[in-house]
Amino acid sequence: MFIEFKDLPKKSRVWIYQSNRVFTKNEIELISLKAEDFINSWTRHGDDLKGSFTIKYDQFLVLAVDESFNNVSGCSIDSSVRFVQAIEKDLQLDLTDKMNITFKDGDNINLVKLSDFQLFAKQQKITAKTIVFNNMVSTKEDFENNWEVPAKESWHKRFLA
Repeated sequence: MFIEFKDLPKKSRVWIYQSNRVFTKNEIELISLKAEDFINSWTRHGDDLKGSFTIKYDQFLVLAVDESFNNVSGCSIDSSVRFVQAIEKDLQLDLTDKMNITFKDGDNINLVKLSDFQLFAKQQKITAKTIVFNNMVSTKEDFENNWEVPAKESWHKRFLA
């Protein structure tokens, strides 16, 4: 069952999918409709899940579920991945490539392959202060507080010179 993202408890589980390109306005509307429909039918072994989504910077799709209502299972996670893969196919974009890294350069969001990120770090074009998107956060609270962080505060720090 769908609820507003802001109404989810802080401990809700999140999954962040970053697009290899910015969504168009029409794509955002389509993703929003499909996400709400998916969440309204999202279950765990027949039991409803209470979930939500948000789209950030027209490039990140964040799915969330309130596990205090019902825990997700492997099957329910698999169904969410299939949902995301269907969006990828429908809109011809990539939301699941974990080798893509995003970071900010002023107000610009840059997406590069991991190998390029490593090279930029070696060249000090990316520093400890560069704002990165830590898509490994797992709760709504972490998403709100630790998703956009300096590289030195994220797993990205291992690549810094």
